[in-house]
Amino acid sequence: MFDFRFVPLCLALFAGAVTATAQEAQVAFGSANADPSLPVEVTSETLNVNQEDGSAEFLGNVVVIQGEMRLTAERVLVIYNEERSAIERMEATENVVLVSPPDAAEGDWAEYTIDSGVIVMKGNVLLTQGPSIISGDQMNANLTTGTATMTGRVKTILQQGNN
Repeated sequence: MFDFRFVPLCLALFAGAVTATAQEAQVAFGSANADPSLPVEVTSETLNVNQEDGSAEFLGNVVVIQGEMRLTAERVLVIYNEERSAIERMEATENVVLVSPPDAAEGDWAEYTIDSGVIVMKGNVLLTQGPSIISGDQMNANLTTGTATMTGRVKTILQQGNN
């Protein structure tokens, strides 16, 4: 007698995809040679500087580049250290896309802590690695080690073969 519980698995394998769901997944991310000491280049339509709190708000088609890393969003808030001599962290919102070759991720919000090279993305995070896709609620990526952890209802679609 044929067991119909295996039909979805057979269909997934036949289609060339395997799907997995978990609460946390550790994955490789980027090329593991990011250098957080490199200069940060920011381009936008508008810049608002707040002298009181030492922040700068970039609005409209914001592009942040540091070495091979590229982050785009509609809004990026740059927070400087207490001495206002270096960037402490950046907060990106609205249509956030992070590219650290060969991988790319998108989400609703991201925070980049410059010294540690860590980027936390939240809200509908979608990570693309070649033909494979991983989604979750949050991704913690370490650009200097080339690793990331996806958390919160993680779903993975791993492409098999030459599909």
